[in-house]
Amino acid sequence: MIMRFILMAILVGLLTACGSAELTPSSQLVRDAIALQLNLTQQQLSQQLYSSPPSFKITQLRIIQQEPLVIQQLPAYHIRGTYNLTMQLPQRQLAQQQNPFDVYVQRQKEGKTWRLARPQFTDKDTQAAWLTYLVE
Repeated sequence: MIMRFILMAILVGLLTACGSAELTPSSQLVRDAIALQLNLTQQQLSQQLYSSPPSFKITQLRIIQQEPLVIQQLPAYHIRGTYNLTMQLPQRQLAQQQNPFDVYVQRQKEGKTWRLARPQFTDKDTQAAWLTYLVE
């Protein structure tokens, strides 16, 4: 009887641990969300400058804060931290250390994918409208 109770407690603990781990964003997902955010920003700059966006690599990701919230009635996280960036420019390579990041990621209803969420404000808005992009 006691053995059965102990086994059930272990099983419930394992299932709970596995279930909650899937609900929070992984380091790789955060890295991919940062890369997507950088790509979106670079595309906007490249269009204005009529140049091609540089390639880059993100390393040394450090998550400092991860805050759960709800965006458009779906679970999301506001994540802050730092990362190192290596960017390949046409004439040289640029390295930046300890870049701060601030991203929002939103888990989709099916639970299979995540989206980068970016708040959009207009002059008249007091609340943000959100644009979301699939994190691949």
